[in-house]
Amino acid sequence: MQHLGRTVVHRDRLARSWKLGDRTRPLSTTPGIVLLEGDVELDIKLAPFSCKMERTLPSKMYFSSRANLDPFSEEPGPNYESSVGFVLPPVLEEANAGEMPTGNDVLVMSWQRLRHDETILEADLRPSIIVLVDAPQLTAHQGRLIDSIIAIKKQFPGALLWTPGISGPDNIALLSWFGVDLHDMARSRLAKANGLILTQDGPRNPLEGESLDYVAHFEHAINSTRAALAEGWLRNLAEKQSLNSPKMVEHLRHFSRASDSVSGLLKSVVGRDYLFECLSTSALNDPVVKRWHRFMENEYTCPPSIEKILILLPCSATKPYSSSPTHRKFIREIGHSGVHELMITSPLAIVPRDLESVWPAAHYDLPVTGDWSVEEISIIHEVLIGYLKRHSYNIIINHTNIPMPDLGMAVISTTNGESPTSPPALERLRQVVREQENLKKRKGEKINLDTFKSISRFMFNNDAWLSDCRIRGKFPDWKVEKDGQQIAVWSTKRGAFSISKVGLSVMHEHKTLPEVIVKEDRKLVGDLHLGLLESWPEDLKVGEEVLLIQKGVLVGSARVLAPSWEWNGTPGRLAKLRHKLSSDSSK
Repeated sequence: MQHLGRTVVHRDRLARSWKLGDRTRPLSTTPGIVLLEGDVELDIKLAPFSCKMERTLPSKMYFSSRANLDPFSEEPGPNYESSVGFVLPPVLEEANAGEMPTGNDVLVMSWQRLRHDETILEADLRPSIIVLVDAPQLTAHQGRLIDSIIAIKKQFPGALLWTPGISGPDNIALLSWFGVDLHDMARSRLAKANGLILTQDGPRNPLEGESLDYVAHFEHAINSTRAALAEGWLRNLAEKQSLNSPKMVEHLRHFSRASDSVSGLLKSVVGRDYLFECLSTSALNDPVVKRWHRFMENEYTCPPSIEKILILLPCSATKPYSSSPTHRKFIREIGHSGVHELMITSPLAIVPRDLESVWPAAHYDLPVTGDWSVEEISIIHEVLIGYLKRHSYNIIINHTNIPMPDLGMAVISTTNGESPTSPPALERLRQVVREQENLKKRKGEKINLDTFKSISRFMFNNDAWLSDCRIRGKFPDWKVEKDGQQIAVWSTKRGAFSISKVGLSVMHEHKTLPEVIVKEDRKLVGDLHLGLLESWPEDLKVGEEVLLIQKGVLVGSARVLAPSWEWNGTPGRLAKLRHKLSSDSSK
């Protein structure tokens, strides 16, 4: 039996970079090229596969590895053969051609097959490669290309996806962002045949004496996409490429809407240096931003001890805000810990001071111009009004120059059109706060505990595990103790809690962390992979902590490496084992 060796090394939402071949000595990576008949020979590192079509009825596809990518064999391979079947145009979606493609290792897919072939839902169907053969036709139908890709990725997370005939240097990053792993140079060859060069900016006429050779442009695009995925800025590159044509913008907008409903797609925690760059208005509709809006509008609750005075403040370029010179001024002039501070910003709309250290609030970046679009102000108003409906502040102090609608309570403006950092505006802010009565200051430990409870409600959906806890230590790493034992550490740099072995039972008791069920007959050794697992929640996010349960007993914890949509088929590690309890029943 042939086996395509593949391991995910980088991932971002639906985009992934796979190492191909033996995982310790991979011969190639994705995104990669599938060479077609007539293509020039390329290095295996760039083009790991080739494909030939036999023009019969129905036609046959011969999909070959260009080197030994099977870690269990010494011969070149794997090599696959599939029947393409009869593929009807997407406009005939209700018709059934009667003969579907054959072949399970390379699965030939189409819009028609996604709608009519129930055999693709069989649990034991584990293809290595999926070929969306009608991709060129699907690009002409609004939303269908994206809907097909998302459906395929969710059903077959362990397969590499190829969309023949639509890739080029001008959209490789965009298609990779959507989840396409393999590309071909058919469009580049067609452009050359018509006397054009297909570049990263789209097709153009060559300059006088300029070569029509398209390989260099394709290779540069592949390498740029690989680098962007490895370094965490593929989304930015995809956004830039989408501007190459109106159709690409349409696809990206539909992808943002459609992927917003994919469970577990987003990250729970990101690296310290990760930046969520918001360089255009498209960021307002990104799933990361929409999730934040929904939470702030419908779920977030202010710490009860400070639900009296709400102060609206502008954001800052430095994150977290409180580390910026501007916000140090605000905090100094406010001079009281018994008020609630809420930053007004874009694209997140509002950010409470108690959540300024979490993702995405601590990691977004945008051009600061002082100008606000109508759409930005509308979103801020909508989220803020929804937020206020669930709170009972006595008064709002608005220390921004953002125009506010009727908020249903008294609002005092302290800027009067001046810069919020100007001495007169700061003096008015200080004076208004001093005039408020019955404000109770919070001690440092109480501030930290309120903050951690807010963070816990955001990350874990409850804060019950923090009942009767004490906060010890000092910035930036705070210790959470219960009954004299350390149960967790909050790392400001990482923006997350690390749960100790002792703390696992507390989290389990309060149902704070998601639970993953380990198969009863498997020994818990090393990191988690599919063969160990019985079941798991559908919304696991990268960076999230999970509890491991075996035979109904808590046996350890792990940190999620792959989002839950991948767990039903992606080979390799899905979560990293963090703690293994001595009561492990698998021994």
